Amino acid sequence: MAKVVIFGTMDTAELAHFYLGVDSEHEVVAFSVHEKYLNTSTFKGLNVVAFESIEKKYPPAEYKFFAPMTGKNMNQLREQIYYEIKAKGYELISYISSKATVFEGTKIGDNCFILEDNTIQPFTSIGNNVVLWSGNHIGHHGQIKDHCFFTSHVVLSGHCVVESHCFFGVNSTVRDYTNVAKGTLLGMSASLTRDTDEWGVYIGNPAKKKSKPSYEVY
Repeated sequence: MAKVVIFGTMDTAELAHFYLGVDSEHEVVAFSVHEKYLNTSTFKGLNVVAFESIEKKYPPAEYKFFAPMTGKNMNQLREQIYYEIKAKGYELISYISSKATVFEGTKIGDNCFILEDNTIQPFTSIGNNVVLWSGNHIGHHGQIKDHCFFTSHVVLSGHCVVESHCFFGVNSTVRDYTNVAKGTLLGMSASLTRDTDEWGVYIGNPAKKKSKPSYEVY
């Protein structure tokens, strides 16, 4: 049983603590945040330790990390924390729900948070630091790259390539063979039928590009 420190004390951290506790072989032993956000010494009955000195009490040779953060700032904040943890020498775990459908041979990176009722079809690959909230369909022969966030009930059809830092709103849909460019934000219930531009915001059915870049919207 691996002993794990969770980064954060917000909702996603609380959910990660729950899921790891009831549906994994990992043992959560502590939480960690940056010192300037350290406003409590305990959370969920466990210690909260400043990230700047975390390795003194929980050394990377004995403990692993999990950073299940939101997609804020188009996943760039989660990316920053991901690399800060790696720079300290920690291995990051992934959580894949036992209630998700994942076929043998599917490649999934580290620090992924994949919740219940996701269907990940054969011949797909998922990069590092990816969140798949509950109930998504990830189509066959697809590729999702690093630092992406799928909310719920997203349909990614077959043979799609999703570049890094993308965000998919609830009930959004992507046509097969679509190339979703880096930093794409696909709005709630949007239907994407063609390739996107980097850092574009797309809403509607069919989805149309908005004037502001995604990093100014979310």
